[in-house]
Amino acid sequence: MKAAYFDGSKISMRSDYPDPKPGESLVKVRLAGICGTDLEMIQGYASYTGVLGHEFVGEIVSSENKDLIGKRVVGEINAGCGKCSMCATGLERHCPERTVLGIYKRDGAFAQYLSLPEKNLHVIPDSISDEQAVFVEPLAAAFEIEEQLKIDKGSAIAILGDGRLAQLITRVLGINRKNITCFGRHQNKLQLLAKLGVKTKTGISSEDEHSFDVVVEATGSESGFLDTIRLAKPRGVVVLKSTIASKNKMDLTAAIVNEITFVGSRCGPFRPAIQALATGAVYVDDLIDSVYTLDKLDEALGAAKSPGRLKILLRP
Repeated sequence: MKAAYFDGSKISMRSDYPDPKPGESLVKVRLAGICGTDLEMIQGYASYTGVLGHEFVGEIVSSENKDLIGKRVVGEINAGCGKCSMCATGLERHCPERTVLGIYKRDGAFAQYLSLPEKNLHVIPDSISDEQAVFVEPLAAAFEIEEQLKIDKGSAIAILGDGRLAQLITRVLGINRKNITCFGRHQNKLQLLAKLGVKTKTGISSEDEHSFDVVVEATGSESGFLDTIRLAKPRGVVVLKSTIASKNKMDLTAAIVNEITFVGSRCGPFRPAIQALATGAVYVDDLIDSVYTLDKLDEALGAAKSPGRLKILLRP
């Protein structure tokens, strides 16, 4: 099959890449999305080799469950062993023997086909387009914050970043809350949130410092991490969403002095994400930038790296 193979240093297109191994549901990829984690992995994060890509919508072409064949699906990316205590409690994402689609020991979605266990797959209703469905995985990551924290409706919330994930987080937290400020650098992206009634800023002022109950870091940069410490109140909560391939040492003295609580947050629940798209509770159409064929992956990656661009999609 056709696939984009990453050897740990560069990506090359292959037309003879091995098909996914049998034993799982086989999915023909209809669309895949490029996210910040993919770009970080190309820079060395996770030391991965294989086919990248973990945001996708596809059609099941073979499965032990014949009722699934022909269905459009999205997929949870962590496949656990099914035997350990983590898997037994529904935390496959923390299984020590897990594989992770396009990230760890499992080929991903920048290919014509991929495979996943049936329990990882979620059927997408007809009311959700392919383009919208690609957002389910990152949207689920945004909903994970709601799973991890009980945030009061009146809490002052800061979102650092205005890119793909920051946009989704702001929209999810904004379903039930109004006191949200998004700090970004790109007016075109901030304007999308301003249209939704979100307060936006391009810089941190003295009045912003240490004034937020919850700060969510989604910039994909080290500077974003340091800015969270500037914004969080003493004993505030910082949610870390970026996966950053950092080689620098960061000073955490201020975080210790202010007794800040850090919460690592990554994958999340698919059902509320699908429901939010189906009901229109979260709008994503304005985040779709461009669609490239897999043959033009280099151009697509270049566009995804551009600070002014939003969600770049691939059509295998």
